[in-house]
Amino acid sequence: MTFWDGKQILLTGGAGFLGSHIVEQLDQRGIHKDQLFTPRSKDFDLRKWENCVKAVKGRDIVIHLAAKVGGIGFNQKYPGELFFDNAMMGIQLIEAARQEGVEKCVILGTVCAYPKFTPVPFDEKDLWNGYPEETNAPYGLAKKMLLVQAQAYRQQYGFNAIYLLPVNLYGPRDNFDPESSHVIPALIKKFVEAVQKKETVVEVWGTGSASREFLYVEDAARAVVLAAERYNKPDPVNIGAGREISIKDLVGIIQKNTGFTGEVHWDTSKPDGQPRRCLVTSRAKEEFGFEANVAFDEGLKKTIEWYINRSKE
Repeated sequence: MTFWDGKQILLTGGAGFLGSHIVEQLDQRGIHKDQLFTPRSKDFDLRKWENCVKAVKGRDIVIHLAAKVGGIGFNQKYPGELFFDNAMMGIQLIEAARQEGVEKCVILGTVCAYPKFTPVPFDEKDLWNGYPEETNAPYGLAKKMLLVQAQAYRQQYGFNAIYLLPVNLYGPRDNFDPESSHVIPALIKKFVEAVQKKETVVEVWGTGSASREFLYVEDAARAVVLAAERYNKPDPVNIGAGREISIKDLVGIIQKNTGFTGEVHWDTSKPDGQPRRCLVTSRAKEEFGFEANVAFDEGLKKTIEWYINRSKE
């Protein structure tokens, strides 16, 4: 018997970027398609209570990935929607899961929940020592409330909910929509299109001084599945690679790998976002044996290749 034998699983966001890779991880573990329910948002709007109740009906395990997300510009444009949609989806789904008697709930938080000036690398114990970076605070705080809920429900009801804090993810099938994409897909799209259109300048937001940690999506999917199988404690767990890179260096690598030979123009009137992001990742290793496997250069090459091939279709 394995952890997943006979389990009925709800995976919200299962058709999305991370979700599609988790589906593959579960498939590798022999999970039959009849065990896995991955509702689409057009059919199950989880901001509505009745849909949350329907989604958890008869489920043993809930993995909650569904979220409204985007980059800095998207967060600045839609702070109200990002707060409301993410809070309502998560809070109602967790409550519905508790009422249904779900065996375990795995909740995906966000690195945006950390305070703006958290000592680097970010340690889980520092999660409450300040206010998040302003451009993504509504989103980060909405997701952070799900940690409060998970811990409160464990204390009062004995509900087994765990909370994971992934860093910025990247990889094949990422969101490359310039309206809502994060930094890596946004940059890849800009540089690939500049090469295709024979443009001589690419404009990039900010100064390039900010740093980020990035985790390849297949590693992230493996981390979520391992945590579901092995982790049953109230403490939040960072999910990352444990290394950071400046946006300036990131741009240089993407420029080189896409073959762009023109000039990069930094629009310093645009925000950098949080100054630095890098996580302490020891808890994930100690608690459920997770370590990132895919080197950043390798993952970035795979992502660029995937996007170029897709853009030719």
